[in-house]
Amino acid sequence: MALDEVVALYDADGEVCGAAPRSVVRADNLRHAASSVVVRDGVGRVYVHRRTTTKDVYPGLLDLAAGGVVLAGEDPADGAVREVDEELGVHGVPLEPCGVQDYADEVTRYRAFRFVVTWGGPIRWQPEEVSWGEWVTVAELVRRLDKTPQDLVPDSVAVWGPLVRSWLDAPA
Repeated sequence: MALDEVVALYDADGEVCGAAPRSVVRADNLRHAASSVVVRDGVGRVYVHRRTTTKDVYPGLLDLAAGGVVLAGEDPADGAVREVDEELGVHGVPLEPCGVQDYADEVTRYRAFRFVVTWGGPIRWQPEEVSWGEWVTVAELVRRLDKTPQDLVPDSVAVWGPLVRSWLDAPA
């Protein structure tokens, strides 16, 4: 990750309305876009990973999605492909779009472009962003959402929670 990438800014209607350096986006909590990719395996488990303690947003928390800011001029789907490869080494497989979801809190405001990917290869962590990870069943992930939500990245819980819960009754 470049320290001061230029990030696409998005308006309330979900349209690109400008660009700003990442440092400004973070400092002023500007509305932007981000990719959010849930990685599943062939039996339907979900890969969860611990964010490093040096992350600029939600350091040290458990995340159920890989992803990051959409860069200026970047298509959100291309950003998703880039981010899931950088963070977890997932590449060369199609991402399935799962719609968009807006999120805002006192730390970040963005439009999440959500994707799911099925991956059967090895996971390779980006050391600057991921400290460890594991495959968990959907039932285990939902248990964590219910019992220890404070341990999970709040934006991923918000934008993915309802869909993840719907997977409990769905075939893999």
